[in-house]
Amino acid sequence: MGVMSAVDLIEAWSDLLRRRPTFAPALAVYEELVRLWAATPVEVTPLDWDSGACAHRWERGVPILAEATPPLDAETVEPLLGPVLDIVGGLRGDAFDGLRAFADAWDAGHLTVTSLFPARGRLGTVDHRIGLDAALVAFISAATLRPLLEQYFLVAREHLADGVWQLGVCPFCGAPPGFSDVVEDGRRRLACHVCGGSWTASRVWCSFCGNTDTEDLRRLEPESGDEGYFISACIKCRGYLKELDRRVRWNGGPALVEDWGSPHLDLVAQRSGYWRALPTIVDLGKKGNS
Repeated sequence: MGVMSAVDLIEAWSDLLRRRPTFAPALAVYEELVRLWAATPVEVTPLDWDSGACAHRWERGVPILAEATPPLDAETVEPLLGPVLDIVGGLRGDAFDGLRAFADAWDAGHLTVTSLFPARGRLGTVDHRIGLDAALVAFISAATLRPLLEQYFLVAREHLADGVWQLGVCPFCGAPPGFSDVVEDGRRRLACHVCGGSWTASRVWCSFCGNTDTEDLRRLEPESGDEGYFISACIKCRGYLKELDRRVRWNGGPALVEDWGSPHLDLVAQRSGYWRALPTIVDLGKKGNS
């Protein structure tokens, strides 16, 4: 699986469920996904660009995926995509017609792997007439792409130096961040759930709208006693990210696991009128998200 082995991911997820056993039933869809990723062999040749080629794109503010489309054929994608569609079908019975239309469009070649790629303001460019809401399209895209792009950017990730990338989307695939860590030296590190990339960013900055006005930036603390966890929100664009201060919670799991395993924090943020770019289990259960 690239950055994180399948075994490591399963162990990290199991550890989180041991810490939060009451969440296990609600998080069953993520359990299915973790097991799928672990059971599916991924054979993707990593992009072999050197540091200069990567830096040339980053200095222009261009994510690598925009200029280096991976050669992913149907035989490589479908072992992930098919089961992901089944997972979504089990979660949302009302999406049956949309999922069938998606599968038909895929088989006909009207949808390809590039239809799942991040685009400006959205994850996945699937026509709304297919009948799937934006949250489901984003989930299908991220769940299918993660193992593939994680392997594809295996070499490129090593070339990203701190401070080179200044934007609020992933420097590798262009997706918005899904989680944020405060690391040992106090810096903020944003995590991409779509490809497994990460990059440093200012702690006084909204990654969604670029706002740096400290009066507009809010820190919401959970009442659950989860030391080290908090929500960074912007009252200008109403976007939010969950964060984990690893100086306090040094034994926390990977960003993806910590994000998936804290739906109670999403409820706190959303009940306060904030939104996030990538869907959560809270969003996936809602019918008709646009």
